[in-house]
Amino acid sequence: MDGNHTRSSPYRTTRAADGSTVVTLHGELDLLAVPALSAALDALTSVSRPDLVLDLRSVSFVDCSGLGVLCRAKSRIRARHGRLRLVTRAGAFRRLLRCTGLSDAFEVHPDLPELLGDGVPVQRATASHG
Repeated sequence: MDGNHTRSSPYRTTRAADGSTVVTLHGELDLLAVPALSAALDALTSVSRPDLVLDLRSVSFVDCSGLGVLCRAKSRIRARHGRLRLVTRAGAFRRLLRCTGLSDAFEVHPDLPELLGDGVPVQRATASHG
């Protein structure tokens, strides 16, 4: 397996100064990464009014299954009256959102919003290799 997959790379979850949860992802967000990431996002979005920031700046590739897990998280957050922000500078990812008609579905920022502060680690997790 390619070492760039999110599934085999650690991701970090921190609590920001504003109370939101920041999940920093690395590698590829694809079919191999989705099961573990989906489980983690389901847990994070199971609360009332979840406020989640997904930092995708270190993600090198997103396929349709990766996009699907982002859409699922958005749907779960919307149903619980929460907020989802994506952080990326990648033009390719923004093009993917435009081509799929999802440009307006996500709140996208080029950097972590300043109000998040430095953040405090909540957990450090590595997806299972199951």
